[in-house]
Amino acid sequence: MARHMAVPISLSTPARADFQLAEPLRDRRIVVAMSGGVDSSVVAALAARSGAEVIGVTLQLYDHGAKAKRVGACCAGQDIRDARAVADRLGFAHHVHDHESRFRDTVIDQFADEYLAGRTPIPCVRCNMGVKFTDLFQLAKDLGADCLATGHYVRRVMGPDGAELHRAVDPARDQSYFLFATTQEQLDFLRFPLGGLEKSVVREIARELGLGVAGKPDSQDICFVPDGDYATLVRKLRPEADDRGEIVHVDGTVLGTHKGLIHYTIGQRRGIEIGGQAEPLYVVRLDAERGQVIVGPRRALAVSAARLGEANWLADVGGRPVLAKVRSMARPAPARVEGDRLIFAAPEYGVAPGQAAVLYDADSGTRVLGGGWIEATEAADRSE
Repeated sequence: MARHMAVPISLSTPARADFQLAEPLRDRRIVVAMSGGVDSSVVAALAARSGAEVIGVTLQLYDHGAKAKRVGACCAGQDIRDARAVADRLGFAHHVHDHESRFRDTVIDQFADEYLAGRTPIPCVRCNMGVKFTDLFQLAKDLGADCLATGHYVRRVMGPDGAELHRAVDPARDQSYFLFATTQEQLDFLRFPLGGLEKSVVREIARELGLGVAGKPDSQDICFVPDGDYATLVRKLRPEADDRGEIVHVDGTVLGTHKGLIHYTIGQRRGIEIGGQAEPLYVVRLDAERGQVIVGPRRALAVSAARLGEANWLADVGGRPVLAKVRSMARPAPARVEGDRLIFAAPEYGVAPGQAAVLYDADSGTRVLGGGWIEATEAADRSE
């Protein structure tokens, strides 16, 4: 392959980007996953600044229709053009690979099926597990890369036993929860140059370089859902998702009728539309087999343990204190692991099957030990 060298870049903005490659970097090749947003564009700029050969790769994940034009999307029409414009400005090669079919099969269809099963899915993790890290990993290897760099806000730290995954310096941008399924083999090859930077610094770098994406809004969590209306997408793919059913109190009393399981998630309070109760009602469980939404007082949400499936461990978690994060916005809570059970030190609330439980080292508070998918939960009060 002909070597396409990136242009030299000079920056006044302080920015450390350690790609952790053997010197000299000018003899190394970095593949950058480019979504068309400001984060991956700055990663590409920092890679070019290092003197290494840079190749940008963008995966087209869905069609060029309405979703491709929506502000806050990624990996579609305008985003591909933005990624290409950045590559042209910085002077390196850029490739686009069509992965729409695989993305639909492994992410979008599963997203719909999870809602139909009464679970609360996290498509971003599934995308990282499959299309992004697995497929891009192989593409980068095929291109002869020394590493694959992405714009995720997470840190790769070299520890005594090799590469470790740590939370980002900027807590508001940390994406470690969504990367728990990263394998050790992938982590050895991946680089995350933005993990040590604040988002404001990243945008300043983009502005200083005159990149057209400097002011581009961040993509939303579920990039393939138009205007955040996931229920419409699920109904389109699975019409039966709108089937009505009973709203049942945890004591067995039928309270009313719900408008379809896809409109509810565990821990939800608003939208239940049942009045006349002595206490506020929350969604406690979703029974897909019976088509029921089970509701109850907040104490009925308390969970003592969860069973994990598809676990991925980056370190041994047996017998060590851990902090478990059971939702992307949840505060990590003390816990321990026994087999496939995650046991909380104190009752945890709003734990939903389909979400991930991500474990962090309790001593450092930043190292990702791995995690798994929440398959089932155990009520703290068995009488509920």
